[in-house]
Amino acid sequence: MKLQLFAAMLAVTMLVDGVQAKQVKLDVALAHPVMVTTGSKARAENHLRIGLTGFELTSDKQRKSVNVAIVIDKSGSMQGPKIEQAKQAAVQAVDRLSDADIVSIVVYDSSVEVIVPATKASDRREIKEKIARIQASGNTALFAGVSKGAAEVRKFIDDKRVNRVILLSDGLANVGPASPSELEQLGLSLIKEGITVTTMGLGLGYNEDLMTKLAMASSGNHVFIEDAENLARVFQNEFDDVLSVVAQKIHIVAKLAEGIRPVKVLNNAAEIAGQTVTIDLGQLYSRQERYFVVEVEIPLGSPGSTRTVAEVTAEYTNMITETTDRLASSVQVRFSDNEKLAEQAINKDILASCIIQVANERNRLATQLRDAGDIEAAKKELTDNAAYLDSYFNKLGVEELKERRTRNSLQAENLSREKWSAGRKLMLEQQFGDSVQQTYSGREPK
Repeated sequence: MKLQLFAAMLAVTMLVDGVQAKQVKLDVALAHPVMVTTGSKARAENHLRIGLTGFELTSDKQRKSVNVAIVIDKSGSMQGPKIEQAKQAAVQAVDRLSDADIVSIVVYDSSVEVIVPATKASDRREIKEKIARIQASGNTALFAGVSKGAAEVRKFIDDKRVNRVILLSDGLANVGPASPSELEQLGLSLIKEGITVTTMGLGLGYNEDLMTKLAMASSGNHVFIEDAENLARVFQNEFDDVLSVVAQKIHIVAKLAEGIRPVKVLNNAAEIAGQTVTIDLGQLYSRQERYFVVEVEIPLGSPGSTRTVAEVTAEYTNMITETTDRLASSVQVRFSDNEKLAEQAINKDILASCIIQVANERNRLATQLRDAGDIEAAKKELTDNAAYLDSYFNKLGVEELKERRTRNSLQAENLSREKWSAGRKLMLEQQFGDSVQQTYSGREPK
């Protein structure tokens, strides 16, 4: 009761500088809020969904300033249209910044050069002139490029700013640290400082494992850009996000009730210690819905009884009020011997989002099987996954399930050696997107 009262008190709208200031919304639910107790099982699987929704920024005047480093690969493979499109996209991005925003431009090939040290974006003409002089040549010192970008961000790092590195690369890291695990560790260290990294992979030559791990570890975005002509649109999408951050340093704690076993958090990093699940998220955007799915095992109770499954708290920095806000919620499960009642209690959208995460794990397994050279096993996994999604689409009628059913079916037909380079990058981008609920891509809309 105290927990619910605490949550209600926090939900009250505050006044900041005479303007109503909103809070992030916390929503905690179960895929199956009513569990059927018939049969001989003593425990059963369920999925706990923890959702956060960012409040709306009603004007650009409300947003906080950003501190962004644009890191551009200018190695030899970027020569020609690629580097020209990259420069144009960077110029357009600079035009979207306000005079109070901080920007730096870092380029790298075999070595790293800071062509625009971290500075206020007020002198756009000079910044754009320096971008225009970028020329492509040399190898790919990707790790050093990201590190130098982060060093520029550190010069003006502030919890009241949105601190981000945006990395564009079309090639394999071949100078300095180059493994996905090393870049993942770099991402983990940066997010601890409050710096997120967005990765943009251009063409078919980059290492998608490296790029997705870096973005995931640092709570950034990732996109596969098939054609350089789409670079400007992708940069605009990215800056839509950067300029709409409403919450940072989000810390979620789910304390499961006695007897409830946390199995795993699907497709997202988390810490599980006993009955406590801890999840950290770097940023949340205006009107963005971000959710996490925890697989749990619940002891079945007698028909008609209820039990608390989890109490969840979320703490974050509110970028508008510059305060630390705390939210709380809890969720219970009911038990019944009536299967029809259990079906009627299902929230279709909640269950569908959990199914998407389960299917995403299966899609990742298909990628691993294809990487091991077992094309037939990978095809079967994708085909079975499509059937799994189709069965729930027929049951729930949620269009997102139909879209992913079609996606898995198409992927099953694109496992040959000739199609795998592009297919794999697309699969990893889509897996990343489902994990973090990112919707935009680097391909022209069909």
